[in-house]
Amino acid sequence: MPKRTDLKKILVIGSGPIVIGQAAEFDYAGTQACLALKEEGYEVVLCNSNPATIMTDTSIADKVYMEPLTLEYVAKIVRYERPDAILPGIGGQTGLNLAMQLEKKGILAECRTELLGTKISSIERAEDRELFKELCLAIQNCLFQDVYTKRIRPFPKLIL
Repeated sequence: MPKRTDLKKILVIGSGPIVIGQAAEFDYAGTQACLALKEEGYEVVLCNSNPATIMTDTSIADKVYMEPLTLEYVAKIVRYERPDAILPGIGGQTGLNLAMQLEKKGILAECRTELLGTKISSIERAEDRELFKELCLAIQNCLFQDVYTKRIRPFPKLIL
């Protein structure tokens, strides 16, 4: 894929708080995304509420906002920074949910900010169970039927 020369500044949304030993992949992915974007010459703005991540090191992004990952705060950042694009998928569910909220409130359109990666319609289809079921039926993908199993014998008692 050729480099997008129409984009200058990209906002990366982090995943927020993580439990030690869990979700390190979001920090790793976010760090690598920021470094790759910077290497390509983009100005990288990062928003993440977790100071205990590598990606929030000031050498990883050009600007780092350590703010709560809420619509209110991210909208202020988007309005102030006016990024050409947002990369929300790096932040997992948190980033995708924020992208949907920014789109629905008209903030992306107001700031002329493009969504990179997953389209809003795809996020909605994946999030809404009925839309996802309809999609699966439409592409004739097999849906797993509910399966109930009986316990044949009781679980053994744990001796502590």
